[in-house]
Amino acid sequence: MSAPIAPRSPPHRRARPHRIAIPLSIPIAIPIAIAIAVLWPATSQAQTATAPTQTVVITGNPLSAARPALPVSTLSGDELVLRRGATLGETLDGLPGVSSTWFGPNANRPVIRGLDGDRVRVLSNNGASVDASALSYDHALPIDPLILTRVEVLRGPGALLYGGSAIGGVVNALDNRIPRDRLSGTSGTAELRLGGAANERGGAALIESGNDRFALHADVFSRSTDALRVPLHTPIQDGLPLDPAREVRNSAARTSGGAFGGSLFFGPGRIGLSIDSYRSHYGVVAEADVTIDMQRDRVGLAGEWLAPGSAIPALRLNANLTDYRHQEVEGDGTVGTRFASRGHEVRLEMEHARIGPLRGVLGAQLEDSDFSALGEEAFVPGTRTRKLGWFALEQMDWAGGSTSAGVRLERARVGSVGDADPAQPKFGAAQQRQFALRSLSLAHVLPLGPHSTLSANLSANERAPTYFELFADGVHAATGAYERGDPTLAKERGRNLELAWQWKAEPGQLRLAVYSTRFARFIALDTDGSKVDTAGAPVPAGAADSLPLYRFTAVRARLEGVELEAHKLLARSPWTLEATARLDTTRSINLDTGEPLARIAPWRLKLGLDAAQGPWRAGVELAHAARQNRVPASDEPTAGYTLVNLSMSRRLGGGQRDMLWFARLHNAGNRLAYSASSIQTIRGLSPLPGRSLGTGLRIGF
Repeated sequence: MSAPIAPRSPPHRRARPHRIAIPLSIPIAIPIAIAIAVLWPATSQAQTATAPTQTVVITGNPLSAARPALPVSTLSGDELVLRRGATLGETLDGLPGVSSTWFGPNANRPVIRGLDGDRVRVLSNNGASVDASALSYDHALPIDPLILTRVEVLRGPGALLYGGSAIGGVVNALDNRIPRDRLSGTSGTAELRLGGAANERGGAALIESGNDRFALHADVFSRSTDALRVPLHTPIQDGLPLDPAREVRNSAARTSGGAFGGSLFFGPGRIGLSIDSYRSHYGVVAEADVTIDMQRDRVGLAGEWLAPGSAIPALRLNANLTDYRHQEVEGDGTVGTRFASRGHEVRLEMEHARIGPLRGVLGAQLEDSDFSALGEEAFVPGTRTRKLGWFALEQMDWAGGSTSAGVRLERARVGSVGDADPAQPKFGAAQQRQFALRSLSLAHVLPLGPHSTLSANLSANERAPTYFELFADGVHAATGAYERGDPTLAKERGRNLELAWQWKAEPGQLRLAVYSTRFARFIALDTDGSKVDTAGAPVPAGAADSLPLYRFTAVRARLEGVELEAHKLLARSPWTLEATARLDTTRSINLDTGEPLARIAPWRLKLGLDAAQGPWRAGVELAHAARQNRVPASDEPTAGYTLVNLSMSRRLGGGQRDMLWFARLHNAGNRLAYSASSIQTIRGLSPLPGRSLGTGLRIGF
């Protein structure tokens, strides 16, 4: 997944291909050994303890298994409140295997195990988020964390249930805008947030009311931020230093929105509808005087019918209609380019009764979206994408554990409308591609005792090229390159293997996983050093106004990694003390060139200690990222860093009113740090946030 970046002059040594070897070097092996040593002795003391209860995850788990085979991380409650960032990518960054694209503070998509863009499926209440964020790094994701009640992150291929664009993972943002459960009376929450590195002034409020038959939900949110404050640094643009600065230029933002929804409950089922709107106006860090005005309106429909013991125990329906548009405004007020994406999605899941030892779910999914880009900087033509998929997942008890197997068959049609004005040829005549896709999965979860399990996942996945991978042909201002698609690209194909061991009991839990993903065809954006002018014509190197030419090409690639997550209750009195440790690393290689893929996060370690007594809670977190030297020749290494974060909270009130005051000191040492998963053309312009203090109050009634 090479990024469009200016090549560097020093020669780059060719990386040697390697097999599944994830070298557990001393820096990585030590925290793993410490975590196991700390947690393992508690096993003998907790054999009779009951494992902690946990809410059954929704994402990738249609049969509501208590122990899903696929790795899922969840954020909810106080943990979500304390982690909220301005974007979904910032909120999730630091979870095992999850980083962020970090195009400044306003445009960040999640990166899962080194894969981003169209390979990470972002859902809103189980439905697709139709937007333009996968097209360009400067396009924000229209989901604000302020109104979310829960986020689930599925790491690894979720293509079986959610389509080829979930080949890297799934992020499901849940907000209860269509109530799932019956409500009794009226309740609500309000949250106010102030401060932080961008001087945030934000707030959100929601109210829900209902009885045994009806449930209603309404929410509003608003957020304003100034330019992001960072340690003193020298910004780099086009390889040239700018004046030293203490903030990220053109990074202020205003965002607001709201929603109204409701559900009708009848006997064994429910049906609900929601209408929501999202508005954002934010600066583009790559261009000092360009701002984006974004608007997304969405109508959602969701229903469920439950009939335990019948031939169809459960039937679930999700449908969404989305109208997304944004315009890029120049400094003088003129509109440079207009983007629009309109689409709908319908998804149906049906559980069937047991057939012998088998229980399972069958489903179908239809997606249809139209995209258009008009203006000077439009580098893709108008397109239409239509996908129709069928899937089945079956589960049975076997070999002392639980085995599941699934298949997804999908047909995708991606078409270009060609040149909008034949008198100004740019993209050529209209054309269309069709793809027949197949994804397979096999998983087994084996209990090793009352508190530990061993799981294995094997999958083969296929993804259709996106409209921009096929038909892009023009200057992409956000990346400073000329990008050219390939209309002849074949479907992307990959295989994934993951092994994981998990131990969980009352004193703590530990999960250790290793994985390997190999692509026979990986669609990467690569350069051979060629230079072109703004019309795409070849020019000599060093020519005025020349741009690097990047092409979407299919290569062989491999990504391998290790993830560790550990929690341990250290003491109960007089203070409750809990320690956490998270470690992840991903190694990648382009097997055709022998070079690493671009924008892969280095190995990262996060250690935390939380203390609680009565209504008070305090925490300290140490977040370390190693130096990333494994980069392709067209990229630059990224220095490592260590950040210290402090937090404190206190519960207030009582009875029917629950209040939580919280404060967080981020980057207490004011360390200058850069994200290795950000594209090189923006990395030097946008460091990570500097030292900042933010506070907030959340009230529930």
